[in-house]
Amino acid sequence: MKKLFAEFFGTYWLVFGGCGSALFAAGFPELGIGFAGVALAFGLTVVAMAYAVGHISGGHFNPAVSFGLWAGGKFPIKDLIPYIIAQCIGAIAAAGTLYTIASGKAGFAIDNTKAGAFASNGFGAFSPDGYSLQACFIAEFVLTLFFILIILGSTDKFANSNFCGIAIGLTLTVIHLVSIPITNTSVNPARSLSQAVFTGGEPLSQVWLFWAAPILGAIAAGFIYKNLLQKEGEPEKIVL
Repeated sequence: MKKLFAEFFGTYWLVFGGCGSALFAAGFPELGIGFAGVALAFGLTVVAMAYAVGHISGGHFNPAVSFGLWAGGKFPIKDLIPYIIAQCIGAIAAAGTLYTIASGKAGFAIDNTKAGAFASNGFGAFSPDGYSLQACFIAEFVLTLFFILIILGSTDKFANSNFCGIAIGLTLTVIHLVSIPITNTSVNPARSLSQAVFTGGEPLSQVWLFWAAPILGAIAAGFIYKNLLQKEGEPEKIVL
């Protein structure tokens, strides 16, 4: 249960911090943080929670990460569904908190006919810059694939894992810098589901892509790392 609580709180903070920055601060008049600020917010939430609770649960905070670690032989399949449930509950709880805060401003309403409504993801007319379903699928697949490769590599027993949280957080920042205009950036099915639940309409009907593409990309990354990149044996001991 401690592992599941860690995944709940980690995913909650990722969605609250990342999507919250997009909702409240990205377009704030004159002092808005813009795309770069939102990208950094997502990266920093992962860094913070990786060091805060990563030692408890492994710090997945993302169903795609759980699938990728399973495919890479780093995570038992028996824990896959419980982790995903905890992540989704945490994400939806965070989205609910964001909705409650946003509702405290007069005139607040979610226009689910517009791209990016309530920080939702989308393709076609619901892509921030009008990218097609195919383009959005490829972007989410490739970006998640490299995200998982970097997670597996930076946490490998041969790597200097003391800095893995920073590497993973910076990677998520770069991912957002690339793909906010394409899909509003998912690479995380729980994050996509949570915002779509409150947005409804077409963004909710499109959420399948933001489960399929990240999970397939993650599984591909797990198999690639396990079979093509992972070193065998034990790390060499450094004698000082």
